[in-house]
Amino acid sequence: MREVYVICEGDAEEQFIKKTVAPTLNHLSVYVKPLILQTSPGHRGGGVNFDRLKYHVKATLKQHPNALVTTFIDLYALNTKFPAFEEAKLISNLDNRVALLNSSLTEKILEYAQCGEHRFIAHIQPHEFEALLFSDTNALANTEPDWGKFSVQLLKIKNEFETPEHINGGYDTCPSRRLDALLNPKYNKKLHATRAISSVTLAKIEQECKHFHAWLNALRALAS
Repeated sequence: MREVYVICEGDAEEQFIKKTVAPTLNHLSVYVKPLILQTSPGHRGGGVNFDRLKYHVKATLKQHPNALVTTFIDLYALNTKFPAFEEAKLISNLDNRVALLNSSLTEKILEYAQCGEHRFIAHIQPHEFEALLFSDTNALANTEPDWGKFSVQLLKIKNEFETPEHINGGYDTCPSRRLDALLNPKYNKKLHATRAISSVTLAKIEQECKHFHAWLNALRALAS
């Protein structure tokens, strides 16, 4: 049995981990539990601050001595205090940029938490959670009855990029704001994210999104 705590950014991500990711790992005796960091007294979720993250990882590992901690946080609007943030900004290749951020995060967390590599997996998701929804634009368009008329535009957005994980471009063109700008009724993360993921399916997301696929495979590998 392996216990895994996933630090994520908000309610939609928490539900995604709990309802979609965790059930696929139970048969491997890998039990995944999402955690949302408290951002201020009485509030949780939102962008993950690096200092708060490293403290929470260390505390979680101490509280659960046989557990592993991993992250599921967005590359888009990543906190500027994350290790190698400035160096990574200069790297145009997405794979290399994310690799640097993940390796640097791992190094700093292991140093701060005084733990072995077997207890922490860094995963920064390009570019944000909503990118995963573009893995199957037809399924995404079927999430709401009135979204079907936007299926062509959704596919056009997807086809402009190498993979759904490459969809970005700035404040107004990140995946979530593309959905906000296009869809009517408007995309509501709390309302639509879980429903959309159910339609898109985890298998399709893994097929289209190699960074996510690699992370999930790393969790599967814990069974051995």
